Formats: sequence, C-alpha cells, structure tokens
Amino acid sequence: MPASPSTARAINDRLALRHLQQDGPLTATQLKALTGLSRPTVADLVDRLQDAGLVRVVGESGSDRRGPNARLYGIVADRAHLAALDVRTDSVAVVVADLLGVTLAEASLPIGSDTGTRPAVEKAVATLERTARTAGTAPLHSVGIGAPGLIDPVTGELRDTAGLPAWHGGLVRELQQRLSATVLVENETNLAAVAEHRIGAAQDRDTFVLLWLGHGIGAAVMLDGKLRRGASGGAGEIGFLPVPGTSGVPSAVNCEGGFHSLAGSAAVCALAAEHGIRTWDTSDDGAQEQDPAAAFAVRAALRAGSTAGEAFLSELADRLALGAASVVSVLDPGCLILAGEVGRAGGDALAARVAERLARMSPLRTEVRAGTLGGGAVLDGALFAAREAAQDVLFGAGR
Repeated sequence: MPASPSTARAINDRLALRHLQQDGPLTATQLKALTGLSRPTVADLVDRLQDAGLVRVVGESGSDRRGPNARLYGIVADRAHLAALDVRTDSVAVVVADLLGVTLAEASLPIGSDTGTRPAVEKAVATLERTARTAGTAPLHSVGIGAPGLIDPVTGELRDTAGLPAWHGGLVRELQQRLSATVLVENETNLAAVAEHRIGAAQDRDTFVLLWLGHGIGAAVMLDGKLRRGASGGAGEIGFLPVPGTSGVPSAVNCEGGFHSLAGSAAVCALAAEHGIRTWDTSDDGAQEQDPAAAFAVRAALRAGSTAGEAFLSELADRLALGAASVVSVLDPGCLILAGEVGRAGGDALAARVAERLARMSPLRTEVRAGTLGGGAVLDGALFAAREAAQDVLFGAGR
C-alpha cells in the first residue's frame, strides 16, 4: 500500500533534515543528489522546513554565483537546546549544546560520599541550571542522562541498585519533575557504545561489544546497529561474571568475586602496585595529572617500557581476555572495543595484547580496538540521546 501524501512528505522532510544535520549546509542541488528526490519535491520541502523554522539560508555556494540554486541551507541550530549529564558515583558532568550538538557550556561537580541524598540532588540540579544560564539558552528541550546501574526497559527509570549512591535515582526523578524538557536516562556503558559507534572506534561496525574499563566494569552489546538491553535491562553486567583468579564468587547484590574484582579500577591499581607501577605523579609545580589512577598506571607502564611495566601490562591483558572470552564465545561479535579511561590509555598496545590472548583462547576471530573517546564517551552518547529525542519531535514539524 503506497504511503499517503502527508506521510511521504514527512519521510522526505526527515531525510532532508538528516542530511542537512550530518553534511550541511547544502544547496538544493546537493540535497537532490543526496536524497534522490526530484527538484520540485526538494523545492517544496525546503519551503516547508523554512516555514517551520527548522531550516534557513546560511550563505551561498560560490562567490561568483547568485540565485536560488546557489543558496546554502542549514539547520536552525538554536531551535532547540539540549543537555547531557554523566552521573558518576562521585561526580556529575554537564554539557549544554544546540541542535547540531555544538557545545555551548559545560561544567563538572564533585560529590563526596558524605554528601546527603537531598543536598547531592540539589547541587546537581543547580549545576545543570547554572550551565544552561551560562549558555544563554532558552528552556531545555531534551536532557540525556548516563548513569551506572540498571535501567528498567519498561518504564525507562533508573532502578535502585546496591552499591550505588541513593542520589542517582533522586536526581533523575527531580529532573523529570522539575523540567519541562524530555528527560531520558540510559546506562552509561550503552551510551558510550552509541558514541563510539557514531564518532569513535566503531564507526564502521554495526555489530560489536564495548568493554567499559573505568571505576567499574561493564559491557554494551550492539547487534546490527541496535543496542541489546536484555529482558531486565541488565545485558552487559559483566562485572558479575564469575571468572577464575578471584577469591570467591559474586552475589546478586555484590559483584566482588566477579570480573570486577580482576579488572575494576581498584584491582588495576592494586596490580600496578604489585609491579611497582605508580598510579599518580606530581609535576614540579604540584599539579597532578588528570588521568584517573588506573589509566595513569597504564600510561606510565607504556611510557616506561620496562620489564616491570611489561609484566603489569601482560597480566592486565590476561585478566581482560578472561572476561572478553566469555562474551565472545556467546555473541561472536567480531569486534571488541576497549573503552573508558583505561581502554583509551592502553590504546593499540593494550588492544593488541588482549587480541593475541583472545586468539589463543577462542576459535572465533575477534578484532580488538581501543576506544577513542575515553571517559567523555558517556557525555557524547547522552547528547546523542537528547538530540534524537528532540529530532523525533521537531523533525516532524514540517509535515
């Protein structure tokens, strides 16, 4: 059954807007070539999108050319303002951006473990509001939040999880109640996978597994370009995976004894100490490097090129391969991304070590790559989520 004229117009408008957002600004002729639509259809949709306030003329395609064919059309970036939050166990990072994803303002806030739930929530909300004011934005249209823990696949809410601060759930609920914006929350590792897929190490892969190596351990599963969250939202909770080499087994409420005990930040720092690798450094003026301790240790070992450094990296690769082999044997993703601060710090050198061990442990061919976005991947992914939400509303406005 053919689409109705209004449905066809909506599909064409969204297609054109996507190209303008990804490749713009563009002339009508360029839009025609990219969309495959006829010249009259492109002319009609450009008029509709201008009338809807989504597109405007931003210049001309050549200094010697004039007229309609030379006009460059671009997205009206300030039509909607977006925010992204990366909620960690001890901090919140905020970015405010326009509809094209251009950062307008950003801020971060440490939250100590002794901070009460309500004060922590108020501080985080105030940081978002202050950052939005700094950006000079109108009310936010959409807010994307990346947080550790499980997201209920039915309600989309952050579930209470043992070991995580109570203020996490309180912050999400407060923002949903206080803001007129659409507020979305997603597991931090899933958002990192989205970001690495869009602008990072997995741009040429629609099927891969991302292994998040940070304070905690997590995995994200991307199959055929879609995140797989699992029946309860817990797909990728690899920190609970039982592995050899730990002193016990994990429980339903504690991942100690699981893969987390081998590859979490504390475990990596302890391993570094065993090999005499420092997890911090201070320059002459007292300024400490910004890498988290585990990532610093990996960089230090790579820079040193010493026997101790190589032994540390070798044992770390052994540990990572243990968890990765289980994922690979079940999913056969063909590609594994080592992401987060530690994955980025290890770079190609650590990825090569893990790949070599996986090749010995599994008959399934698996390429191992280092993530390119580091800890910033969560904010990038949260911003993509906010943009998608805004686009779903606004890009239908030209129907």
